[in-house]
Amino acid sequence: MSFRLQHVSIPRPPDSEALTRAFYGDLLGLQEIPAPNSIQAAEVIWFRLGAEAELHCFREEPLNDPSIRHFCLVVDDVQGMRRKLSEAGYAPYDVEPIPGRPRFFCRDPFGNIIEFTTIVGDYLALQ
Repeated sequence: MSFRLQHVSIPRPPDSEALTRAFYGDLLGLQEIPAPNSIQAAEVIWFRLGAEAELHCFREEPLNDPSIRHFCLVVDDVQGMRRKLSEAGYAPYDVEPIPGRPRFFCRDPFGNIIEFTTIVGDYLALQ
């Protein structure tokens, strides 16, 4: 049996459609795709992540959740993405390094954590 990631779902507060599109669509450059008509009542906004995966942003009341749950995006230029986020007023931050995977974390406008990385080697072989 094989597995592949189809989508990641993250919450966004009510009435945040424009900010969701501005961050994920305009700033990060993800392509918005139509969500199925059958779930439009949930006010979901979907984006394409690479060739096959999707990001689903669903409406939910904000929670005070100190969790470190996150999803990770592989980007071609991790430092360029960090600069882009900083210039847009976001606060990228460093975490424990992983050999062969330069990375940083950043919160989206709603507090969701995103890890940004570039894979430059096999982290197991580099330890």
